[in-house]
Amino acid sequence: MTPPMPTHTLGVLGTLVWDTIHRHDESPPRSTEEWGGIGYALEALSAGLPESWRIRPLHRVGEDLAYEARSFLASIRGVDPRTGVEIVPEPHPRVELHYRAGRRESERLTGVMAPWAWEKLEPLVQGCDALYVNFITGFEMELTTATLLRERFDGPIYADLHSLFLGLGRRGDRIPRPLPHWTHWLHAFDAVQMNEREFHLLARGKGDPWALAARLVGPELPLIAVTLEERGAAYVVSSGFASDPFSWPGLRGRMALPGPARIGQVPQKGPERIGDPTGCGDVWGSTTFSRLLAGDTLDDAMKRANRMAARNVDHRGARGLARYLLGESPGERRA
Repeated sequence: MTPPMPTHTLGVLGTLVWDTIHRHDESPPRSTEEWGGIGYALEALSAGLPESWRIRPLHRVGEDLAYEARSFLASIRGVDPRTGVEIVPEPHPRVELHYRAGRRESERLTGVMAPWAWEKLEPLVQGCDALYVNFITGFEMELTTATLLRERFDGPIYADLHSLFLGLGRRGDRIPRPLPHWTHWLHAFDAVQMNEREFHLLARGKGDPWALAARLVGPELPLIAVTLEERGAAYVVSSGFASDPFSWPGLRGRMALPGPARIGQVPQKGPERIGDPTGCGDVWGSTTFSRLLAGDTLDDAMKRANRMAARNVDHRGARGLARYLLGESPGERRA
């Protein structure tokens, strides 16, 4: 009789948002309402993780959409919709997106929730073997909480810094900005992800961003990943980098290893796809981390992430995305 496969738990900290997406270049122009935000990452993790992994969403959910949110989470294979979900009396976050010619023209966020306090987050990360953090709104946790998380969680932490690079206007408009306290944010995680625009914002006034990233990586931050849209993705890794995420926490606090940082690029294969780019960065990062946890090399994990992000363009909304990424269902093109 085959012994049962050991079970691991991945904590996923982010925000489930209700998206309204307007596409002005379609004829006639169309709008879609569907779950988005961290939902894209959860679906992609479900598609990318080995069966021995379970997913624990660490989400705060407004009571106005609590039933719908729990039902959505329960529909994703491998996701536990109970342990890490907190229902709060605040309105649930909603995002309105406008696209034209396949490019995002504007983004508006309403229903910003209070960030996680460490006292509430600490017991929820206990029992997790690794953490995937995605700043969907940018208000998921404050820097002091991220620092405590790094100090007291001994598993690997991968973070998509996306919305930390977005300010919030009076009407909820998202405005690109440099990342305040950027060195502290970067060193709160073992691996960080950003897109090309955010990467250049990080280095604004500091010279060549790739040279800056090469100086930043080391024992405290082994990996910086940068998504490049239709050109694929690139990375900067420290000297002696190992693809196994469980090796990263053991580097914390060590002296820098001899040897230069390494820069690489994994190009996107195939023709550029025209469709819905919402969630592509979330799919890319969650696929990369899930495949690293599964034992893939960094280049192989990023190749698969490129393919999955490209497939995501053909699917609208997060619901059912895992099945589509695995080739089990057609793309969901909802009106």
